[in-house]
Amino acid sequence: MRYQNAIAKFDEANKKDPNKEVFNGETYAKEYIYGVRMTDRLEVFMPDAPESLKLAARCQHICRWEIPRDSYPMDRPGYLTWRNELKKLHAQKAEEILSSVGYEQEVIEEVKMMLLKKQLKKNELTQALEDVICLVFLEFYFDGFAAKHSEEKMVDIVQKTWGKMSEKGHEAAMQLPFSATGLAIVQKALA
Repeated sequence: MRYQNAIAKFDEANKKDPNKEVFNGETYAKEYIYGVRMTDRLEVFMPDAPESLKLAARCQHICRWEIPRDSYPMDRPGYLTWRNELKKLHAQKAEEILSSVGYEQEVIEEVKMMLLKKQLKKNELTQALEDVICLVFLEFYFDGFAAKHSEEKMVDIVQKTWGKMSEKGHEAAMQLPFSATGLAIVQKALA
């Protein structure tokens, strides 16, 4: 019951996102549909995922719009600072919600560890979350991103994304339904 309550509260928070996305003719709050996609992809990638990982996947971008990208310098250091502040925000919001529905501190700390990307490449759960994040990006956001950036930049992004993923993540990525343009960029990045 507390799991369903946590998911409902994550979704309720993310439905407040003023940014919208149209998908299959329906309009959604951007971070709400992102959370649903994370859950759906995790179910395919790791059907036996522990509850803490399912929670972390659903709240990965919780209330992300509260810290706009343009509130930091539009350069690499500004981007990295923004990303770090977002991780802290997501962990704090997750902790508040998980505490409110009765999760013990041990589970809360595990979710926060994943959201803060601690022990990437060393911790199986943090790595699985990162793989799912990368898969959701490649499946749903890659083409939109590619339309706004040069091929050279996109090749660099794919290479960095690939570097964060596990071998299992790589295998799952190669099963994604890439557009012709997307597939060409991925193939060039991996050549």
